Amino acid sequence: MSSSGSREGFGSPPWDPADPVPALDDTQALPGLGTPGTRKQNGQGPGQDRGPGQSADGGAGPKQAEDGPAAEDAGDAEDSGEEQEDGKPGHRRPRKRRSLLRELPVLVVVALVLALIIKTYAIQAFYIPSSSMENTLDIGDRVLINKLVYDFRGIHRGDIVVFDGNGSWDFSPPPSSNIFSRTFSDLEGIVGISHDSDIYIKRVIGLPGDHVACCTDGKVTVNGVPLDETSYLYPGDEPSSFSFSVVVPPGHLWVMGDHRSDSGDSRYHTEDPGDGAIPVNEVVGRAFMIIWPPSNVRDLPIPSTFQQPALNSGTAAAALATVAGFPVAGSASAAAVIGAPVLLWRRRRRRR
Repeated sequence: MSSSGSREGFGSPPWDPADPVPALDDTQALPGLGTPGTRKQNGQGPGQDRGPGQSADGGAGPKQAEDGPAAEDAGDAEDSGEEQEDGKPGHRRPRKRRSLLRELPVLVVVALVLALIIKTYAIQAFYIPSSSMENTLDIGDRVLINKLVYDFRGIHRGDIVVFDGNGSWDFSPPPSSNIFSRTFSDLEGIVGISHDSDIYIKRVIGLPGDHVACCTDGKVTVNGVPLDETSYLYPGDEPSSFSFSVVVPPGHLWVMGDHRSDSGDSRYHTEDPGDGAIPVNEVVGRAFMIIWPPSNVRDLPIPSTFQQPALNSGTAAAALATVAGFPVAGSASAAAVIGAPVLLWRRRRRRR
């Protein structure tokens, strides 16, 4: 220090006034006050609380230093995602996740209800339990029954129909009134795995007023017109093993199986009401397609022998009945109107 800075009687001052003032960078920071000359950001004063990640001098603490820019970028991305979801920063819309276990029972119930409605009013699968319709229908085949077709056209000769024989061929007690038993039976009927013993499937040979007889030259005749049944009759079978001659009563149908030697059809029920013929109003629907097994999948068209115009001559033409408001006829022009769904594919008949 310079001697000029001393004063008599007072001793030497701590520094010479002529010496320069120390720079702020060389000044040591005091604990709790930060670096001299720096201003607290965001209005934070010395007495305010600091976050757990902040040091005393306002810098990043050890955790923030370790996370570094990556943590900040992740937070920015998260915030931007929140803004994109609902347009408000800091508010995340809760995601609604529907449980599959909660929805599955609902879907199953809806599917079953729809299937029951379709089965009741439109189309039903039917299981073939016997050999009476071989070789057209084999045991174990599943066929589809169109329940609506006869609301739009009459029953035709040659149609394969499913009908309820209770009251005409069978006289069994009424079905069970137990709701659970009936529901279970309906569910089985959806896929055709059950069979009611009163339900039959046969081919329509005669309409109301037709004269059906056998045998002329070894053939069944309808109104005096012989039928060529070789396309659907079981190989080796005769059209009938015994003679018969009937006039189909009004409101009834004469039905026979394609496997004549193994079919308990109208020929064997002449002592029953209707003289063996079945009531038209007991017809459930028309079998139009085999759906199982895959090797047998095909449609069930009307054989060409039933398209003969002469079948509608004579007394049958004057004795037309009506089914659901439509005439029951067998003409070729009427047979061309078939209300069956479009077939996905068709396979060749296995045996003729």
